[in-house]
Amino acid sequence: MSRETLPTVLTDDDARRVLRPLDMAFARFIGECDPNAEPCLLLLAALASRQLGDGHPCLDLQAASGLAQEQNWPASWAEMLAAAPSLQSSLLARSDGMPAEAPLVLDRHRVYLRRYWEYECRVAHGIMLRLNHEAPSSETLHDELERLFPNAGSASLDWPLMACALAARGGFSLITGGPGTGKTTTVVRLLGLLQTLQLREQDVPLRIRLAAPTGKAAARLNASITKQIARLDVDERVRAAIPREVETLHRLLGARPESRRYAHDNRHPLHVDVLMIDEASMIDLEMMAAVLDALPPHARLILLGDKDQLSSVEAGAVLGDLGRRAEQGHYSAATAAWLRTVSGENVDAFVSTDALALDQHIAMLRSSHRFGAASGIGRLAAAVNTGDAATVRDLLDARSSDIAWISSGATQSPIPSMALDGDAERFHLDASFDVPRGFRFYLDQLRQRRPAPNADGTTFRSWAQHVLDAFNHFQVLCAVRQGPAGTERLNRDIATALLTAGLIESDRGWYEGRPVMMTRNDYGLDLMNGDVGVTLRMPGPDGEPRLYVAFPMTRGTSVTHVEDNDIHVRCVLPSRLGDVETVYAMTVHKSQGSEFEHVALVLPDESSAILTRELLYTGITRARRWLSLFARQASVEQALAQQTRRYSGLSDRLASG
Repeated sequence: MSRETLPTVLTDDDARRVLRPLDMAFARFIGECDPNAEPCLLLLAALASRQLGDGHPCLDLQAASGLAQEQNWPASWAEMLAAAPSLQSSLLARSDGMPAEAPLVLDRHRVYLRRYWEYECRVAHGIMLRLNHEAPSSETLHDELERLFPNAGSASLDWPLMACALAARGGFSLITGGPGTGKTTTVVRLLGLLQTLQLREQDVPLRIRLAAPTGKAAARLNASITKQIARLDVDERVRAAIPREVETLHRLLGARPESRRYAHDNRHPLHVDVLMIDEASMIDLEMMAAVLDALPPHARLILLGDKDQLSSVEAGAVLGDLGRRAEQGHYSAATAAWLRTVSGENVDAFVSTDALALDQHIAMLRSSHRFGAASGIGRLAAAVNTGDAATVRDLLDARSSDIAWISSGATQSPIPSMALDGDAERFHLDASFDVPRGFRFYLDQLRQRRPAPNADGTTFRSWAQHVLDAFNHFQVLCAVRQGPAGTERLNRDIATALLTAGLIESDRGWYEGRPVMMTRNDYGLDLMNGDVGVTLRMPGPDGEPRLYVAFPMTRGTSVTHVEDNDIHVRCVLPSRLGDVETVYAMTVHKSQGSEFEHVALVLPDESSAILTRELLYTGITRARRWLSLFARQASVEQALAQQTRRYSGLSDRLASG
C-alpha cells in the first residue's frame, strides 16, 4: 500500500466508525515525527490510541482478529497489521533490546504507547519486589491466629483466617471476595495481627496507612473500620496502633493540581510500613504505578476488593489481572503445608502443579454474610457472575422478597414515580419489612428533622449528616448517561416528579434537597471526582439562612474545623462548586465504592457495548436489601453474554517473574 493512499485508509468512512479524531491526530503526530514512516506504523499508532480510549493499556496483535469483528475494522487493516512484527522504525522501540525514547513500544505481541508500557513495567516490578520479600514467620503466629479466629476448625475452610496468615508472611497480599464476604472484618483482624506481632517482637508499632480510590469509598471504609476495631480481641496498645483514618489515594500521594505528578514518588517515598487499599478494582494502571513508586521497598502492600466488579474507568484492570486465578487457588504444596502448620486449615483441594509466586499471596473470601441462602440478590449476583442465563431468568421471574423485575423497558417504565414513592407495591413482603420510599424518604427526613433556626452549628451539621445517611437509602443506577435510560434524562424526569409532588421547591439551578456529584477533583476544597453531597438551607456566618452543599468527609480530610463529636460533614457554598451535576441517578461506574439499601438499576433497551456482565454484577451488588431492575429480557441477556476484557501484559510479566 503506497504512502499516498494512507490518509484515505485512516480517514475514510470505515475508519471514522472505528477511530476517534484523537486517534487520527496521534497517527498524524507520528507521521510528522517521521515523514518516511511505514503505513503500518501509523495504523498501529491510531489503534493503540483507540485501545487506550477503551481502557486497554495496549494493542494486542494476537487478538486483532477478534477486535476486527468487535469494532468492525476495514478489511485492509488485517494485511497491514500482519507486517507489524517486522517493522523497523526509530519511533517503535522493542522491549528486547535497549529501547530508545520512542513514543511506541512493541513488547512481544503487544503495542503500547510508551508511557503505559512504562506504567505496566513499574507495576510488575513493584509487585515482584514484594513477592520475593517474605517476612520471617513469627513463632507466635499460630497462637495469634487461633485467638483472633476462635471458631476456626469447622467443616468449611476459614478463608479469612488463611488470608491473614498469607498476608502476615509476605510483602504483598490480595484479599478478594464478593459483597458481604467480610473483607473489611478480615483486614481489621489482619492489622491487629500485624501490630501484635510487631509490638511483641520490636516494641515499636508499624506505621500503617489506609486508603481508597475515591472519597466515597474512603468514607464508607472509615465508618466500617471504626466499628470493627472496637470489636477486635487485642489489647489496648494494639488497638490504639490501628489507624481509623482513611484517605483518598490522591491525598495520600500528594496530588498536584493540573499535573500527573505527586509529592510522593521513588525519590520522596511515603513514611509507611503497611499500606492497605480498599476498593482496589477501581485503581487504574497509572495510579497503581504511582502507588508502588511511592512505597519504600520494605513496605507491605495489601489490596482489598472484588475482582469481579467493573474495571477502573481509566486504562488497565489491575485487580482483575492480579486476581484472575484466585477462584482456583493455585497454591503450591509448600504453601499448603505451611498453612496447615500455622492455621490448621487443609487447602489440598486448591493445590496446583502450575502454581505461580503471585498465587501464594492471594486469598479469596467465599462466604457471604450479607446475602444468605434465601437472598434473591445474592443468588442473582452469583448467577450473573458465572453467566448462568437460565438461573438469572428463573430468579427474576420468581416472586422474590428482595427483587422486583420491571421488564417493560426503560422507555415505558415508571421510573420517576417509583423514585418518588419507592417500589413497595412490587415487592412481596410481609408487614415487618420497611421498604425505603424512594427519594421521598430523605426529603421527609430533611423537613421533619430540621433544627430550630437558632440551633448551633454542631446541631445543623448533625442534621446534615442524618440527611446524607437518609439519601443513601435509595439510588437510581444507570448503565449509560444518554438516552431514555440514561442519567441525564432520568435526573431531569425525577426532579420534575419531585417538584410536581411538592417535595422540592424547584427542579433547576440550586434548591434545597438537590443532590449533586463532583465531576472533577477540587484540591482546594478537598473534594474528589465522585463525591456526593446534598444541598441544605443552613445559617450563614451572619445568622441568615442560605444554601450550602453538605458532603460527607473522611477523618483524613485536610480541611480544618470539619469534625464535631464524630460528625464528619463539610458544608460548601454552591458558588464555590464549579464541576457538579445533579445525581438522583448515577452511572454504575460512578457507584463503585458505594452501597444503598435499595437500588433501582436501569438498563437501556438498545444494544450497547457498555452493557456487560461486570456492569450488571456491579449494579446488582450495590443493593444491600432491595433491588428493582428496569430492563428488557434482551438487555439482560446481552449483558450476560458480554464480558469485559482489558488487554494487558501485566499477568504475563508477573508469571514470567
